[in-house]
Amino acid sequence: MNSIGIPKAPADTRVIVAMSGGVDSSVTAALLAEEGYDVVGVTLQLYDHGEAVKREKACCAGQDIFDAKRVAESVGIPHYVLNYESRFREDVIEAFADSYIRGETPIPCVLCNQTVKFRDVLKTAKDLQGDALATGHYIQRVGTNGPAELRRAVDAGRDQSYFLFATTQDQADFLRFPLGGMPKDEVRAHAERFNLPVATKPDSQDICFVPDGNYASVVAKIRPGAIDPGDIVDLDGTVLGRHEGIINFTIGQRRGIGVGGTGEPLYVIRIEPDAHRVVVGPGSALGQQKIRLSGLNWLGDADAPGRDIRISAKVRSTQEPVPALLSMDADGSSAVVTLETPERAVAPGQACVFYDGERLLGGGWIQRAA
Repeated sequence: MNSIGIPKAPADTRVIVAMSGGVDSSVTAALLAEEGYDVVGVTLQLYDHGEAVKREKACCAGQDIFDAKRVAESVGIPHYVLNYESRFREDVIEAFADSYIRGETPIPCVLCNQTVKFRDVLKTAKDLQGDALATGHYIQRVGTNGPAELRRAVDAGRDQSYFLFATTQDQADFLRFPLGGMPKDEVRAHAERFNLPVATKPDSQDICFVPDGNYASVVAKIRPGAIDPGDIVDLDGTVLGRHEGIINFTIGQRRGIGVGGTGEPLYVIRIEPDAHRVVVGPGSALGQQKIRLSGLNWLGDADAPGRDIRISAKVRSTQEPVPALLSMDADGSSAVVTLETPERAVAPGQACVFYDGERLLGGGWIQRAA
């Protein structure tokens, strides 16, 4: 058994590495090549780079394909660019816009992992006779006999398990995450040791297709005419003001609401897309304890659907998991999560992700209060 759990010599094991042009995926490719694996790099062209705004901290910016190619040359591996523009636009960008129009707060990076990066690239990796697909994500994969388990990264500050909740069991079995057991400093040290041309490149932080951080302008461009003005009301329905479109608001927002003079801070409590209405109120109204989920992905025991299960849950990427009760429907496609203590600003369109200790159990998309 080799170091990535495949019963072949490294030289006989083809590993396809998804190379974004950043430090993490570049080190992933270099480490596997150093071990003697048959490494092939692939980079996705996700949108028209001629129109992209080059920004140092934006994922998939115009420079990234060139950087990935330079790294592949430096490491000495073949490299291919895959044009996934149409798939990315349909599965990620348009879905992002439609989600905002529904009054949700989407997470396009999860959609990208769920569709283009894992579903489509994994198929391409198999077409290239790959034995595994490796990425630079910070998550641990455990197990060589039987189904693989996914666990939180050793570097808690870099852990990306929240964004990978939709990874299916079949995908987890084929995927490899060499960086999951390393702190970021060690990854940077490897980049310098390999003398990679991206060793000092900043980490990506922004949504790649929102070059200026203005989500509303992107939605307006993709869905022109779909944005209607409406009322801003308090919890009793009293009109406090007007807005230019619900896409400018998210649950829990305080700044930029456009109403004042109420004597206490106001927050966005909920968004009513059919009425084009934004409901605001005091921070005390933001707490939510029961959450209805759809689009469930379950990585735990097969007999879990239809039962109540004690888990830990995260309703946003930056928080620590909190105790909760998961009640899955019989078909395992939807669920209600009851948090032990209410969480503020639980937003439809975000993810609720399940854990058992360090183990990732899956998750689902937040719909509304149950």
